[in-house]
Amino acid sequence: MHLAFQHNFSDFDAAIAADAAAITAIGDALAGSDRPFVTAGVTPAVPGRAATEDDLSAFGPTAAREANATLALSLAERDIRTSVVRLPRSVHGLGDKGFVPQMAAVSQRQGVSGFIDDGAQRWPAVHVRDAASLFRLALEEGVAGRRYHAVDDEGVTLREMAEAIGRQYGLPVAAVGPEPYGFPGVLMGVDQPASSVQTRAELGWEPTYPSLLEDIETDGYFRSH
Repeated sequence: MHLAFQHNFSDFDAAIAADAAAITAIGDALAGSDRPFVTAGVTPAVPGRAATEDDLSAFGPTAAREANATLALSLAERDIRTSVVRLPRSVHGLGDKGFVPQMAAVSQRQGVSGFIDDGAQRWPAVHVRDAASLFRLALEEGVAGRRYHAVDDEGVTLREMAEAIGRQYGLPVAAVGPEPYGFPGVLMGVDQPASSVQTRAELGWEPTYPSLLEDIETDGYFRSH
């Protein structure tokens, strides 16, 4: 399994290049072995509906990640059982360092828990332990060339997240601009729900851990990171 994408958004091109180099090196080592190789991707954004496993990212930062996922899947031609587990915008749980804790940190600094526009934009999410179980299933039972979605919450709205963060820190909730949030601010304005119906049917994966909002509402959740 390759899960070592460098989330360096100050030099995203370098992070993409390093990811591609790692995929290529692993492919060279496994060529002709018929062994499984699972790498991490990201769920795409599809205007007007939840993205499925058949959709491809066509724009923004996710398109570059999609190109590397396609590179990994092409290794099936070299007798490697490759599959991609696409991760949603929030992979939450103990030790979460992702976008939602970053949003909470900015909210604390600003004194307001913010959302973009009307806050109706939806983010998919999954607990880290449920994501881990899907990676195991993909490694053991995944079909070469498949994309799988590690999605529990199909779409939690930005307003819901902001309200939950606001309750945790005693902050007012209001519409804000994306600039203070840095890279997460770019994503906050995009509606990007995703489905995992195909993944669940094919691999029998069923999430069992808390939802994103349940985690945010847990006392001390952000302070534990």
